[in-house]
Amino acid sequence: GVFIYNHLQQKVQNAEALAQKYKQQQEALSAQLQVVYEHRSRLERSLQKERGEHKKTKEDFLVYKLEAQEALNKEKQDSMNRYGALSSQHKILKNQHEDVKKQLLDLQLQHNSLKLEHRKTLETHSQKYAQLQQEKDSEVANLQDTVFKLREESKLLRKAHQEVHSQLLNAQ
Repeated sequence: GVFIYNHLQQKVQNAEALAQKYKQQQEALSAQLQVVYEHRSRLERSLQKERGEHKKTKEDFLVYKLEAQEALNKEKQDSMNRYGALSSQHKILKNQHEDVKKQLLDLQLQHNSLKLEHRKTLETHSQKYAQLQQEKDSEVANLQDTVFKLREESKLLRKAHQEVHSQLLNAQ
């Protein structure tokens, strides 16, 4: 009986030691579980905070996207207006260019015509000048010839006058 009692006593002690060991393990696991719950709670709060920030960021992004779209549309409209203005200005300048080109062509034709007329006039004047020069040279030659003859005649007349004068003096 004592042997069984001792044996049972030892089994009870072993069971109590085992129970104590399990209790300590349970307390350690409970403490670890508490830490895990606290960590989970912090993670959930952090997740909620992140979701709130994400939602706010998403709203901010949508507002920014809308504003950017409006600004882009406004800039696109302004660009189209500027393009329209530049396009009409380009057409006006192109028409002016065509007019100036036409005027230039007309002036070039007029210039060529005047140049031709000038050349003809110059040729006519040159011919007239050559003819007048020839006439002048001929007249000068005739006049020189006449002057020569008149000088000869003058010499003869002086000689005759001298002779008559000498004869008069002799006669006196």
